[in-house]
Amino acid sequence: MEIKASSNSITIHGNIKTVSDFQKIKQLLDGIIATHKTIILNVIDSLSMTSSVIGYLNKLVLKDNVAIQMRVGNGQLLELLSDLNLTTTFNATKA
Repeated sequence: MEIKASSNSITIHGNIKTVSDFQKIKQLLDGIIATHKTIILNVIDSLSMTSSVIGYLNKLVLKDNVAIQMRVGNGQLLELLSDLNLTTTFNATKA
């Protein structure tokens, strides 16, 4: 997985599948939410997302009042978010 940030926008290439991936995402998001309350998350080609990432994003939205706009490149991941009733929570759309 490769992750890059610019202002309040994060772009992730590759599959999100390891604890290390979660730690990278969390560390980057923690830095961004210190100054921004809206995050644009571009998940370019990941097929899935670990439960730890989903849980962390859910906490940001529901507890920390951070608005997430998620742009998902893979239909399978978008379907997973839909099955978990998270498309509205994460404002997830097909990229």
